[in-house]
Amino acid sequence: MTAIDAQTTTAAARPRVRARFMHHPALDIAVAFAWIPFAITAHLLQAGGNTTGVAAFVSAVFLLSFAHQPITVALVYGDPAQFRLRRAIFTWSPLVFVVAVAAGFWISFVLVAVIGGVWNAEHTLMQRYGVTRIYGRKAGQEDGLLEKVMLFGWLALAVVWVAADPATPGRVAAVSLGENNTTAINALTQFRSIAAVLLVPALAVVAITAIAWVRAERRRVEVNPLKWLYLGSTAALFGLILVDPLAGIMGYVGSHALEYFVIVHQSLGRRYADPVTDGGAPIGRVVRVGPGRVAFFAVYLVIVAAIVFGLQHLRSPLAYTVVFFTLGGMHVFYDGFIWKLRRPVVAQSLTI
Repeated sequence: MTAIDAQTTTAAARPRVRARFMHHPALDIAVAFAWIPFAITAHLLQAGGNTTGVAAFVSAVFLLSFAHQPITVALVYGDPAQFRLRRAIFTWSPLVFVVAVAAGFWISFVLVAVIGGVWNAEHTLMQRYGVTRIYGRKAGQEDGLLEKVMLFGWLALAVVWVAADPATPGRVAAVSLGENNTTAINALTQFRSIAAVLLVPALAVVAITAIAWVRAERRRVEVNPLKWLYLGSTAALFGLILVDPLAGIMGYVGSHALEYFVIVHQSLGRRYADPVTDGGAPIGRVVRVGPGRVAFFAVYLVIVAAIVFGLQHLRSPLAYTVVFFTLGGMHVFYDGFIWKLRRPVVAQSLTI
């Protein structure tokens, strides 16, 4: 038997559909549908006419979103190996962000809010793409361009749909989304006529990429149904945004933060388990001492709470804007460097 024959026989012997989990079956399913509790809560509060409850819930979800962002700073500056990936960028980025955000605050807060909103929406989508790729890589799938295009098509359709919907301004006025988000959405609705024209092309892109993706999956030698489940849940989330934008956005934002905490929790446990291989990273020493990751997250959340209470005490719009957008910008920017799946240490920490 030749080597090619042996490979063909081995491939034929493997089950084509095989579930490969990232965490644990129950946890993977819970994470895939983590957006549902947020969406249901937002929908019920709106349906009940509880404007105070809606405002409080929206604030809580955005607070959760803010809480997950500084953890990227800890991952970079608490690990010399991470810092060395882009030493110059990680050294000067904080200063650049502070100056840029402060200048934007005085020049055009609308521009800062729009850039921040668009960048966060793209970043959240890229995390979903990253999880999709993890599930695909577990089944030996090295290509992901079609899935990236498909996901961006869903996001584009949601944005165009919300912008073209005449009811959007009224919905925004009816609830308190915070100054940043309200400013960004109001700016988006200024392009309603253009968005209406783009609706048909956006729908066409979604339909074409969906058909192409189904055909590609049918041709694969091995598939992971967990990837289908995750993508199906994501599709349902974007579908909800078209019907109930606030509920969908709350699910999109809230589940992103929870998912990030879960991913980091797993990665910390695997990456810093061995003091010999972690390069003496301070974050590794913290993770391995006493309660381990629980203690790390407890200390981290105390620091985040101190930042939030400090901003409330200052009551300075400039300070709030600089801290919020600087930490958010660093989180989005740095994640693009430290979570590359092609890096062996990242792939190992995510069990690929």
